[in-house]
Amino acid sequence: MDSSSTAPLYRDITDFAHDMPSWVQHLAEIWTELGLLVFGALFITGWWRARQADDRALALAVLAPLATAFAYVGSEVLKSVVDEERPCRTVVGAAASLVSCPPTGDWSFPSNHSAIAGAAAIALAIARPRLAWLTVPLALLMAFSRVFVGVHYPHDVAVGLLLGAVVAAVAVAVLYRPAQSLVRTVRGSRAPLAVWASGPGAARATATAGRSRRRRKRH
Repeated sequence: MDSSSTAPLYRDITDFAHDMPSWVQHLAEIWTELGLLVFGALFITGWWRARQADDRALALAVLAPLATAFAYVGSEVLKSVVDEERPCRTVVGAAASLVSCPPTGDWSFPSNHSAIAGAAAIALAIARPRLAWLTVPLALLMAFSRVFVGVHYPHDVAVGLLLGAVVAAVAVAVLYRPAQSLVRTVRGSRAPLAVWASGPGAARATATAGRSRRRRKRH
């Protein structure tokens, strides 16, 4: 793949990275991987919160990590087809990458991290629209960090973000009804694991809270 169009921008960003204070560089090195754990934590808290909500909310919370996994697989397939070498190995005159350059065979286009971030941001925003103010900036920051530390071209992360967002949105749209039906089935089960995983739901949680209030009033 011809990456010459964004190589100058890559050099500018990596030069900018080397001009930053060491604490900013270290923060970028940490965030480029830690961001994935942050999205993972948002998946878990979203599912836990949705256990107290209606079937729609739980279905979307469960679909968020699944849609992100689809986006990752899509980026891996595309990466194996394109076979673009990493910029930290090929761009002449660029500053050294802040992290170790991935070995040959771990191709550059598109960025898996960016695809995951883009997918997670959109899937979480669909499940909880108010989270968009958090997830979208986090995804953009993670994508930028991949160029900042020197392991991806700008077009790698741009396409990764777009690919992840599109795949996640399509996956949620296609799988929403089956997922909602599955949630209803699981919530109808009396198996302990099913009850724990799916939670009481909005109606049952409201009824339980009402009974608790009535018991407190009696005492």
